[in-house]
Amino acid sequence: MLVLAIETSCDETAAAVVRDGRSILSSVVSSQVAIHAEYGGVVPEIASRKHLEMITPVVRQALDEADVSLAEIEGIAVTRGPGLLGALLVGVSMAKSLSLACTIPLVGVHHIEGHLLAGFLEQPVVFPFLGLVVSGGHTHLYRVDGIGRYRILGRTIDDAVGEAYDKSATLLGLAYPGGALIDRLAQSGNPLAVKLPRPLLHDGTLNFSFSGLKTAVLTHLKKQPALPQGQELHDFCASFQAAVCEVLVKKTVAALQQEGLTRLVVGGGVACNSGLRASLQKMSDQRGVELHLAPSKLCGDNAAMLAVAGDAYLSAGCQDDLAMDATATWPLDQVARWEQLP
Repeated sequence: MLVLAIETSCDETAAAVVRDGRSILSSVVSSQVAIHAEYGGVVPEIASRKHLEMITPVVRQALDEADVSLAEIEGIAVTRGPGLLGALLVGVSMAKSLSLACTIPLVGVHHIEGHLLAGFLEQPVVFPFLGLVVSGGHTHLYRVDGIGRYRILGRTIDDAVGEAYDKSATLLGLAYPGGALIDRLAQSGNPLAVKLPRPLLHDGTLNFSFSGLKTAVLTHLKKQPALPQGQELHDFCASFQAAVCEVLVKKTVAALQQEGLTRLVVGGGVACNSGLRASLQKMSDQRGVELHLAPSKLCGDNAAMLAVAGDAYLSAGCQDDLAMDATATWPLDQVARWEQLP
C-alpha cells in the first residue's frame, strides 16, 4: 500500500509517501522555527497561517520526490490530534479534500502514536514494549502490546520535558529553541556543579513534573549577579540536563520493572538529546534492556511516522469518513477504532 501522510500538529508542515508502512519514499518537513524564534515560542495563529501557505507545496513536493501521482496513492493518514487546533485543522482539511476528490481511504492518526512507532520505519520491534515519548508537548510512558493497544502508565502533570528545556534556555538568555543549545553546552560542563531538584523522583508513581525544576532554575539565577557565561554556563547546562535525565531514566526503569518488560522504545523530539540517549544506553547495558532509540531524522515532528499505524489501520479496513474532525486533546488509550483490530 502507498500511503500519503500529512502532519500539521504544531509548527512543522510535513508530508511523506510511505510504502507498506515501512519504506519511506519521501519525507518533506517545512519548519517554522525561524518565524517563531522572534516570539520565544510557537504562536498558534501564526503557525496556522504558515501551514495554510505551505501545505499544498509540501504535499506536492512529497509526491514529486516519491515519483508517484495522487492516482497511485492508496490511503491517506493525517494527524488528527492532539496539538494546536488551528494547525491540526489545516492538515485534516487537506487530507479530507484529497480523500474526497480522489476517492482515497482516509484515517486519522494520533500524534503520539506516530512517535511511538517511528522507529518501525527502520527496524520493527517485537511487542510488547515500554514506550517513552519525550517532546515539547509530551512526556509519557506507555505499555504497548501492539499497534492500537496502548496503556498510559505515567505522564507529566505540568510542563513537558521539551518545554522545560526551552523555557530554562530562555531564562539563561539562550536563543529559541534552546533545548538543543543546552544539550550542546552540557557536553563540556560539570553535571555536579549546581544542585537542582529531581521532581517526583521518589513519589511512588510513574508521573513526571518539570515545572519545579524550571522554578529552581529561575530561583538560582535570581540569586546570581549576572547570567552564567563561559564555563559556568556549560556547568549549569550540564547540571540541568543531569537532573532531567536522572528523572526520566529512573522513572523508565520503574515502569519496566512494574510491567515486567525488557524492551524500551524512545521517540519524540527530545529523544535526539545526546545526554538522554547516553543515559538510556548506559541503563540498557547495565540492565540488559533491549533499547530502541528513534533515529534522529524521525525524532522531531514528521509525516512519515504516521504511516506505520496508518497503513495498519487502513489494511484492516479501519478508516474515517469526512465527518472526522481535528481534536486538540485526545487520550491515546481511548479510541474506539482500535477495538476493531485483530
